[in-house]
Amino acid sequence: MILVAGGSGTLGTKVVRLLRQRGLQVRVLTRDRKRASHLIDAGVEVVEGTSATLLRFSWPSKGRGAWSPQSTASQARRASPASVDRDGNHNLIRAARKAGVEHLVLVSVLDASPDHPMDLMRMKYAAEEELKASGLAWTILRPAAYMELWCELLGRPLLEKGKTQVFGRGRNPINWVSASDVARFVEVAIADPALRGQTIEVGGPENLSVTEFLDVLRSGTAANGKVGHVPLAGMRVGAIVMRLVNPSMARLIQGAIVMDTRPQAFDASETRRRYPSIPITSLAEVVQRDFVESPGAARSSRGGS
Repeated sequence: MILVAGGSGTLGTKVVRLLRQRGLQVRVLTRDRKRASHLIDAGVEVVEGTSATLLRFSWPSKGRGAWSPQSTASQARRASPASVDRDGNHNLIRAARKAGVEHLVLVSVLDASPDHPMDLMRMKYAAEEELKASGLAWTILRPAAYMELWCELLGRPLLEKGKTQVFGRGRNPINWVSASDVARFVEVAIADPALRGQTIEVGGPENLSVTEFLDVLRSGTAANGKVGHVPLAGMRVGAIVMRLVNPSMARLIQGAIVMDTRPQAFDASETRRRYPSIPITSLAEVVQRDFVESPGAARSSRGGS
């Protein structure tokens, strides 16, 4: 039995489908059962609750399977990286130890570190360290920025409203990876014992600035909307002000500042050579799949990872 925490969002849905294709039994933990309704027909058991709920449940005994908790910063407004990415994963690790599960896969994030300026990266790093010290068999995946998420954030307004907004200059090279590729890494980590005890940084084939990202999206969809820019100076002031009235928005602005000013490029070629069976999906392929062939597909599965 595989438990996928956060299995109803974009990444989680892809992971669940891959595991079901292997004939594995899957449980999905989700805050809202309705968001997982698209998985029930695939023979997936859906459990409504939070990571704290796991501590009250009776889960499979030792040797029954692996657990792959995945977390996200895009929870309810009152949530924070500390409550979701640190404390939520703390609960998952405690529940896994209590049940004596075989293996736990943690989806972290590229650049997770103890002194990063973003709370998210620090909280992900704290979860990684707790997992390593837990005594459980583990695998940690550190993906780069998801193409699908940023296609929605930047591209959907461009297509539907004729305009979109870039926070900052949009000239900083960033590594982008498809959630489909990350899902395959999760699948392999669950199925292949050789990946246990490894921290794997998962990147995509391209380092593109946000401006170049939008150029690819425009080229693939023939969209001709306007692109506006929010100046960095205004973003820095906004982040300070929003800390008092809307901490969640302040974190988003701070994240945008980091993406626009800190090195975000990453060479994923060595990792990809080690796992040749996993496809390398380009941004152009994601745009074609989600915006041309199935225009509503990406939006219908938005939410957590």
